[in-house]
Amino acid sequence: MTVSKLSLAQFRSWPRLDLELDQRPLAIFGPNGSGKTNILEAVSMLAPGRGLRAAPALDQARQGRDSGWRIRARIGDHEVEITAPPGQSRGVLIDDKQVPQTALGRLLRVIWLVPAMDRLWTDAPETRRRFMDRITLSLFPDHADHALGYDKAMRERNRLLKDQVTDPGWYRALEAQMATAGAALTRNRQAALERIMAAQHQDMTGFPAATMTLMPGEGQADDPDEESIAARLAAMRSRDLAAGRSLTGPHRADLGAHWGPQEMPAALSSTGEQKALLLSLMLANARALSDQPVVLLLDEVAAHLDADRRAALYDQIASMPAQTLLTGTGPELFTDFGARARRLSVCKDGGASSAEEVQ
Repeated sequence: MTVSKLSLAQFRSWPRLDLELDQRPLAIFGPNGSGKTNILEAVSMLAPGRGLRAAPALDQARQGRDSGWRIRARIGDHEVEITAPPGQSRGVLIDDKQVPQTALGRLLRVIWLVPAMDRLWTDAPETRRRFMDRITLSLFPDHADHALGYDKAMRERNRLLKDQVTDPGWYRALEAQMATAGAALTRNRQAALERIMAAQHQDMTGFPAATMTLMPGEGQADDPDEESIAARLAAMRSRDLAAGRSLTGPHRADLGAHWGPQEMPAALSSTGEQKALLLSLMLANARALSDQPVVLLLDEVAAHLDADRRAALYDQIASMPAQTLLTGTGPELFTDFGARARRLSVCKDGGASSAEEVQ
C-alpha cells in the first residue's frame, strides 16, 4: 500500500503536476532550483507533521501567502487530499472524510534524508533529538501522543517556574504527567535504536554500521523509570526555579553514534563517512519497517558519495520493498540504476516547474 498517484496544484513551484508511481525507484533530476525537492516535500506531507522543510502552510503556496494549494494522492485503496485554502491552515481528507493529521500515519510511513541533515553529528543536541524522535515515530506511532503529553505538562511546569511559584502542590500532578509520558518516550527511543541497529547490521554492501546510544545529556535523560523521573523532578525544583525552566528529563536527551573497529565518534568522522552513516540509518529505518508501507525520500543523495558507494546505495534501494524517490542535478548521477529505476526530468520556466519522464 504505497503511493500510486500524486497530484499537485499550486504547491511551491508547481502550478500542476500529475504523476503515476509504481514500486520502481524514481530518480528526479534537473538544475538547482528547478522544483525537484518540492516534489519530495509534497510526498512528505502525506505523513503527520509539517513535512521535510517543516514549513507553515502559508509559505507553501505557489502564488504567495494569500493563495492556497492542494495535494492529492492514492495510497493503496485510499484517496487522500491535503489542502490549505487561502489564509487557512492545512486540512486532511481520507476517502472524503475530514481526519486529523495523525491519521496519515496509519496509511503510510514516510522517512527522508535532506542535505541539511548532513550536519546532524556536529549540530546541536536538539537537532539529533528531533532526528531520533522522527525515526522513533516511524516505528512507534504512539510516540507522538507521549511527546505531546510530555510537552504540555512541561510547558505548564515551566510557567510555574517562571512565575516563581514555590507551593509543591502545584507541581506534583504536572511532574507525575511528565514522568509517565517521559518514561514512555525513553522506552520508545531505546526500542527504536535497538531495532535500527539490528536492521543496520543486515547491510552487507559497504555502508558503515553504527552503534547508537541514547545519551543522557543533562539530567539523566535516558531514564525509563517513572518513579525515578518524578523523584528527580521534585528534587530539582529549587535549581529549576533559579533557571526558570525544567533542566531534567527526556527533553535533554542526545543521540550518540560510533562506528568501525576503532569506535570512531560520528562527529569526528569525515564528511563522506558522516553522510554514509546517515544513509545507513535511513536504509536501516526502512528495513526495520519492512512489514509497513514505506516511502523513502532522498534529496541530493549523491552528494559526498564516491562512485562505489553510490552504486552500493542504488543496489540496496532496488532490492528494498520501500518506494523510493531520489533527486540529483543530472541524469549521470543515476546511471548505476540502469533499467531498475524510472527517471523524471524537471525544469523551471518563468517561475513554474514542469516535468517529463525520460528513458
